[in-house]
Amino acid sequence: MKLCFTGLTDKGIVRTVNQDSYYIDKPQGRFFIVADGMGGHAGGQEASKIATERIQAHLEAYWDDLDISSEVLLKEAIDKANQGILEDQSNNPERKDMGTTVVVTIFRDRPWCAHVGDSRLYRWRNDKLEQVTEDHTWVSLALRAGEISKEQAKVHPWRHVLSQCLGRKDLYSIELQELDIQPGDLLLMCSDGLTEEVSDEDIQNLLSQCNDYEQAAEKLIAAAKQAGGSDNITVVIVGEDS
Repeated sequence: MKLCFTGLTDKGIVRTVNQDSYYIDKPQGRFFIVADGMGGHAGGQEASKIATERIQAHLEAYWDDLDISSEVLLKEAIDKANQGILEDQSNNPERKDMGTTVVVTIFRDRPWCAHVGDSRLYRWRNDKLEQVTEDHTWVSLALRAGEISKEQAKVHPWRHVLSQCLGRKDLYSIELQELDIQPGDLLLMCSDGLTEEVSDEDIQNLLSQCNDYEQAAEKLIAAAKQAGGSDNITVVIVGEDS
């Protein structure tokens, strides 16, 4: 499958710095990364940067090693990223609270995704948008347990509290899944700066209205900023090259 892709990031309206990072494997399009850092200006920027660079380096180093499955390769890459952030915390105590979410998609023998935190992967198919990843947040856990409703989850004061992120010694689970991708599908990877401001329904409608990926990315960023732009916003769009 030959892929077409684009990425765009913006600091938003409220934040003075951009703590998001993303990486697109150009021109091959083998893998894609979005990371959303936290822990103060310097800390958040550094955490997402370390995660993106460590994952990129590991994937590139072992991509052609066919003895390593895609699932294992992804897990090892994210483990390396977590170790890198922990090392930086130890060497720089002023950044001891930094961390980052991450979502990674690879196209190797088969397409796979890994994520930690609340940066998301969506699949857009036949003009319908579906969230592929499940947020690692307190609200998401409570919602799945039936303790709160979807309406309560949207406005809950704990909706930003992560149950998992990189930069923690107790990282206990990296979500890994093989992706079901068909011709005509589009994948959207994003930080929560998009999804906090723009509903899934509105994202779906915007994607349906756009003629190309660059236009779609620009419109999604603009919509998030128009809705308040309270956080950094990053989108990566991947699909089959027609």
